[in-house]
Amino acid sequence: MELSFTDLIGIFGVTIIVITYILLQVEKMDAQDLSFSLLNAVGAFLIIVSLLFEWNLASFLMEFIWMMISLYGVLKYYRIKKKGAVPPEHGGNEEADY
Repeated sequence: MELSFTDLIGIFGVTIIVITYILLQVEKMDAQDLSFSLLNAVGAFLIIVSLLFEWNLASFLMEFIWMMISLYGVLKYYRIKKKGAVPPEHGGNEEADY
């Protein structure tokens, strides 16, 4: 089995999402961190890119929804940050109730 460049892109996306999830489970990353949502969005986007060359509707829908939820998390982070309510452990200056 020979892997194409687009296969490698998709595998890289899967690797990003899996490592991000592992970091969450071992408490090295918090779901409220900007990096959590960004890494999930990037991973899903890379998988979508690979799916454009080897189409699979179910996988595309899953990754598209995953990416949209992750982008919502990014927007939520910046809305909270704009209000000045992002706690230091999440990249802000103040304590906040999530």
